[in-house]
Amino acid sequence: MVNQEDFMKRLRKLLRYYDLSASAFADKIGVQRSSISHLLTGRNKPSLEFVLKVIDTFPEVDLYWLVRGKGNFPSTSVEKDILKAHTPSPVAKPQNIKKDNGPKTVDKVIVLYSHGSFEIYNRD
Repeated sequence: MVNQEDFMKRLRKLLRYYDLSASAFADKIGVQRSSISHLLTGRNKPSLEFVLKVIDTFPEVDLYWLVRGKGNFPSTSVEKDILKAHTPSPVAKPQNIKKDNGPKTVDKVIVLYSHGSFEIYNRD
């Protein structure tokens, strides 16, 4: 059984972590704004569908942490993946590269978000 008061505390922690209002959070996970309000006031209990929408939208939210309060937030496995992705790999010094003074094109854009996630856009 989910302790509703503790769940509300964890939900508020998510809102603070992502710097989202209750209505923006509801829009982001695809639920009615009133459902977040009802959860935060204790009127309703979280449904399985609600919990799944949260963890699908925010992969750094650990299911067991959200439901039971056990584990870590953000999830340490996601943090490790993010750190690995941001850790530069050793690059061999290029040799015999000809300078090209012609026009340059963008091949890849990486967007880093403040909460640690990122998106990569490749030129197609």
